[in-house]
Amino acid sequence: MLLTLALPRINEHMTTAKVTKVYVAEGDALVPGAKLVDLRVDLSAVLSHDCPPVSYYRIAMRDVARLRQLAIAPGDLLAIGAPIALFSTEAEEPMDAEPARPVRITLAGIVPPDEWWEGNAR
Repeated sequence: MLLTLALPRINEHMTTAKVTKVYVAEGDALVPGAKLVDLRVDLSAVLSHDCPPVSYYRIAMRDVARLRQLAIAPGDLLAIGAPIALFSTEAEEPMDAEPARPVRITLAGIVPPDEWWEGNAR
């Protein structure tokens, strides 16, 4: 069975998310809890502040699947609904079928990486 992953709406005001880290590669066998990608969501275009409202999130697996196609790379700016990846439940599954459903994921807010703090220290 083929499963899809597209950028979910994380916040009602978000329009895009930037890929900050990718943990997987095509062909990887993934289990529940496997880290997929870290995202940076910047809401400064919607909410004006002295310090821009930036949040970091991680997408992790809740299904057992094999990553067949990865459509993103670190630094990519994604719109809501943009394709991220295609998975299959069998290693040699044909890729010409229609995806059966979205892959099940967990979305978690995370503390920004250390290099963010180091790069923004004053």
